[in-house]
Amino acid sequence: MPGSTTLGPGHGVDAIEHSDALRMLSLMKELHRLLTEPGPDRFTDAQVAALRGEARHREGLTDWVERMARDLEKATA
Repeated sequence: MPGSTTLGPGHGVDAIEHSDALRMLSLMKELHRLLTEPGPDRFTDAQVAALRGEARHREGLTDWVERMARDLEKATA
């Protein structure tokens, strides 16, 4: 599809508009910042629990967000 970004191996619905992929990349980077950087903007354990199910999974969610951002960055380059 012209102007799209493929997010997977090409099976099913895995292409989105390039501009949407860039927006998603921006969101993933901001989410990563909110998970990792110290300070008043950092997600609390309760907020992480709401996103992931359990606060103790901050590291797993952070790793996933980082991988998603990296993949999106490659796909949109």
